Amino acid sequence: MVRKLKKWIKKITQRSIKTLFINPSVKIYPNVVLNTEYGGTITIGAKSELLHGVILMTYGGNIIIGNKCSINPYTILYGHGNLTIGNNVLIAGHTLIIPANHIYTDINKPINVQGLTMKGIIIEDDVWIGSGCRILDGVTIGKGAIVAAGAVVNKTVEPYTIVGGIPAKLIKNRL
Repeated sequence: MVRKLKKWIKKITQRSIKTLFINPSVKIYPNVVLNTEYGGTITIGAKSELLHGVILMTYGGNIIIGNKCSINPYTILYGHGNLTIGNNVLIAGHTLIIPANHIYTDINKPINVQGLTMKGIIIEDDVWIGSGCRILDGVTIGKGAIVAAGAVVNKTVEPYTIVGGIPAKLIKNRL
């Protein structure tokens, strides 16, 4: 299946072919980047879709996308500390999800040599993430939650809640 998709995927290395697990029913649109060259795997479940310009880069971690998910144009998903996305998740365009954070505690060293923390991110089933959101390391977004467009999520989002803003705060409960 991955070899057949190569014509649509903008960047895919020989190493990546061995670390991609893509259900045959997945739709991958042009100019998608799937990169596992620094380690880790990408797994995509049945009937999911990656639209134009989506970038998935593992950076040593794993990216798991469930069934019937829609990852919309120009969204970037990193894997560093592992990213798990449940089933029936909608992620609107221009969203960035990054399960890593720079360490910056030692002012006598440049930030780029202090390493990273990598707690990981979990997005549970039936979540809708609006356009242009930023989901930061260590966050779990609970089942049925909605993240309003443009939000920066730096704390766990409870199931069936709606959050928005910078940083994201509770707007209301869906129950």
